[in-house]
Amino acid sequence: MARKTYIDDTAIVHPTAEIGEGSMIWNWTKIRERAVVGVDCNIGQSAYVDFETRIGDRCKIQNGVSVYHGVTIGNDVFVGPNATFTNDLRPRAHAEDWQIEKTIVEDGASVGANSTIVCGVTLGRHCMVGAGAVVTADVPPHALVLGCPARVVDYVTMAGHRLHVSPADGLPDSDRLNDKKLQGS
Repeated sequence: MARKTYIDDTAIVHPTAEIGEGSMIWNWTKIRERAVVGVDCNIGQSAYVDFETRIGDRCKIQNGVSVYHGVTIGNDVFVGPNATFTNDLRPRAHAEDWQIEKTIVEDGASVGANSTIVCGVTLGRHCMVGAGAVVTADVPPHALVLGCPARVVDYVTMAGHRLHVSPADGLPDSDRLNDKKLQGS
């Protein structure tokens, strides 16, 4: 049985926003015009979803997350508390001609708490961004990135298990990535 869509009384959801069936929008969250939130999503307290952004199905957007215009989030994505996506590479309060830089988060990616995703990058499918990381470049599929700036330190399976391989060796085979053949098994 599908859960019922829930929008907290304190949330502000623009009438042109699309909220998928079974999604939950929690207190003090703002979802702007023409934003799309997929089915069975959980958008936490005090989140901000800017106009014309897209969030796929079954995503978990935790408390205090800011998803700005130009960001597209795929299906089954986790975004930890207070993570922020930017959309301007040269921010100036007085600039009138600034341009949106698009950011893509592919299916199954995870973004750790307090991370900053600088615009113009792609987070590959099933990658994992460690808490507090500052992402300034594309993240390959299944890569685990840490630090400031974020660097590839390992690869993770679809379930998020570290594989303990050298990034220099490249992406492991699909059996290991799909948790079928973990190291030592």
